[in-house]
Amino acid sequence: MIFVTGGAGFIGANFVLDWLAQCDEPVLTYDKLTYAGNLNNLVSLRSDPRHFFVQGDINDQDQFAQLLEQHQPRAVLHFAAESHVDRSILGPATFVTTNINGTFHLLEATKTYWHKLPSTEKSAFRFLHVSTDEVYGTLSAEDPPFSETTPYAPNSPYSASKAASDHLVRSYHHTYGLPTLTTNCSNNYGAYHFPEKLIPLIITNARAGKELPVYGDGQQVRDWLYVNDHCAAIRRVLADGRSGETYNIGGWNEQTNLSVVHTLCNLLDELQPKKNGSYRDQIRHITDRPGHDRRYAIDARKIERELGWKPAETFETGLKKTVEWYLANDVWVNQVQSGDYLKWVDLQYSNKTEAI
Repeated sequence: MIFVTGGAGFIGANFVLDWLAQCDEPVLTYDKLTYAGNLNNLVSLRSDPRHFFVQGDINDQDQFAQLLEQHQPRAVLHFAAESHVDRSILGPATFVTTNINGTFHLLEATKTYWHKLPSTEKSAFRFLHVSTDEVYGTLSAEDPPFSETTPYAPNSPYSASKAASDHLVRSYHHTYGLPTLTTNCSNNYGAYHFPEKLIPLIITNARAGKELPVYGDGQQVRDWLYVNDHCAAIRRVLADGRSGETYNIGGWNEQTNLSVVHTLCNLLDELQPKKNGSYRDQIRHITDRPGHDRRYAIDARKIERELGWKPAETFETGLKKTVEWYLANDVWVNQVQSGDYLKWVDLQYSNKTEAI
């Protein structure tokens, strides 16, 4: 069995679904079910005997320790995190509590459990920590992409909290010998993505006839990774990654935010055309967010060289699959767009002044 924290969230749920589609090894999903954790993401597993769900908080060290003793997993995959930069600017305390303190409590419980394992199981055990490229800071247009040796330089409360969690994981390997793995991924997109992030926000707003908010000039560059490619990479790292190592996972797809929005509008114009005009007519440039990093880019050569992984989807093929999924899943979208979510979107975007 494996444990997956945050397994009802966007990347975690896709990982659980992909894992059980690939093999029969059971999964215990551990999730607090905050606004972004949604059991509807896992509804297809409701009667699957290979899947167990426990609602819990990664800061509850005692509960997690009891589950480890009860189920005896061979690996813990740690996806649980607060992950939205805008929310971290408005309320950083939650990010410290979840991403730093929560990771610490997981490591403590896992270390105790791991020490008690028989030698064979002990050597095979892994704690895989899923992190982000944002810990590396920002790049200029001329800089080479982030590698595993790029110095950390986080610029938002979110990225700072993830950087701290990465350092904690590293310390538990080097100090206590805990067999850890860390992955730092670029921007994910795909099915079940909560509609506060750029791609699902643009899709849902466009279809609702709302404005499509673009920060500043929209020339911020991100590397985009289809979530199912990310899941495949994590499976490879878990299977054959070297204990104590970090692996960067990227899609080799650098795009400006404005280019992403234009591509989404083009796809929607093709797949669900408006009666009049283009979805591009709804684009609105708004005041840039504080400390907005200009460019992220991932050098994913290490994972390809050592583990043979590279993305299967291009940005064009992955984005079309994503748009098609949202067009076919109105019920899911309507369910996750709760009153609290709509209030937050209004707070975040409605009072912004025109930037361009």
